[in-house]
Amino acid sequence: MADPRGFMTTPREEWPRRPVGERVRDWNEVYVPGALLPLVNRQAGRCMDCGIPFCHDACPLGNLIPDWNDLVARDDWRTASDRLHATNNFPEFTGRLCPAPCEAGCVLAINQPAVTIKNVECAIADRAWEEGFVPPRPPDRLSGRTVAVIGSGPAGLAAAQQLTRAGHTVAVYERDDRIGGLMRYGIPEFKMEKRHLERRLEQMRAEGTKFRTSTEAGRDVDAGHLRARFDALVIATGATAWRELDVPGRALTGVHQAMEYLPLANRVREGDLEVSPLSAAGKHVVIVGGGDTGADCLGTAVREGAASVTQLDIYARPGAERDEDAEPWPTYPKLYRLSAAHEEARELRTAPVADADARLFAASTLRFTGDAAGHVRSLHLVAVDARRRPLPGTGRSLPADLVLLALGFSGPDRENGLIKQLGLELEPRGTLARDAGFATNVPGVFAAGDAARGQSLIVWAIAEGRAVAAAVDRYLTHGPTRLPAPIGPYDRPMTA
Repeated sequence: MADPRGFMTTPREEWPRRPVGERVRDWNEVYVPGALLPLVNRQAGRCMDCGIPFCHDACPLGNLIPDWNDLVARDDWRTASDRLHATNNFPEFTGRLCPAPCEAGCVLAINQPAVTIKNVECAIADRAWEEGFVPPRPPDRLSGRTVAVIGSGPAGLAAAQQLTRAGHTVAVYERDDRIGGLMRYGIPEFKMEKRHLERRLEQMRAEGTKFRTSTEAGRDVDAGHLRARFDALVIATGATAWRELDVPGRALTGVHQAMEYLPLANRVREGDLEVSPLSAAGKHVVIVGGGDTGADCLGTAVREGAASVTQLDIYARPGAERDEDAEPWPTYPKLYRLSAAHEEARELRTAPVADADARLFAASTLRFTGDAAGHVRSLHLVAVDARRRPLPGTGRSLPADLVLLALGFSGPDRENGLIKQLGLELEPRGTLARDAGFATNVPGVFAAGDAARGQSLIVWAIAEGRAVAAAVDRYLTHGPTRLPAPIGPYDRPMTA
């Protein structure tokens, strides 16, 4: 514990964001470059090094948070990096994209603002790259065993890196033209610049992992070929079956899924397109869905120059403080939060609502109406109570030239050719069935990440990737594994 009084004398201070007027004119990350490191030593010193660190349990990866907080406070960045990478393959991703359940479990959060764990993690990861603390770690010798990983999101990449480092020959198959899954085409550049992804992929290539892009398993290469060529398969295709909104007018032109919209915007940033075919420029945009994907659409629409943007959330507006009766510490609380995208919409007043918040809470979509050409022009909604029952007299309409559905995902696509060709069993809720060792009903085929767990957090995906790698290593070697397995698939609540 570097500073025994740090949690009493040092207030919480987060990585500052760039001015709204500046950052909405580009696609760079929203934070002030170079402003994090001067804060981190003091913020890490707020860690209490408590006897029972609940942040461990709140983090699916079991990150050694008090350890690296203490090391950062003492300026021992190399050892801090070693501690961080011992449990997390990609801390530069989680330090930017994870909602930080660890902070909700921080003991200091019982009655004070939590330690800025996420910011400290990000600072360690960035400093590690700058100082060369994370060189490639190719295996000393190869095992002679081969593994195909299907999907290159965080779960697939974590599994691939762990298995490669264990000495197995690993090939990652990705249906898109670039590696990264949702981190590549689903996460906007302003949340995580793709240079972080590219840097980690170069490390993996240097370690020996092979990548096969523009190759959809089950279509471009069939299951029989994969099973004959590889000793084990890991299915980490993510939850790609988006949820629909079955209301009148859904078939109108201009109503799209979020994952039709966001990849096109990212492809513009990659240089594949000059302008997105679904650009929000000059349009009244309504986003149906109050989660992070909806916020990503919001920030993207603002940068594209939307005339107005409104986000609908069917849940009531949360309070500013934790509800101790419903959400006692250390559970993750539902609080009113202002993300960078919501802050931008509010300050630029692109939302046609009274308080300039882009969100309308407790709002349910009734129908869409359009013009004579069949293009959406209005969204009709109604306020609802806590049980989602319409409240009489609350109906209203919003102008809508572009509607984006951000309602989440139910599991892998049931029409996925690989699932059919392998004969993989599904759970009733649509996810891949597996046992406690991540094994599916097909010998030698394992499942991890959102495809099996269901839609979840990036930190859960990485944890599952590490755990399935340990299970596959045991299967291939017919014995114990040296790979760490932070979790089993059913050892914690699905929504942690």
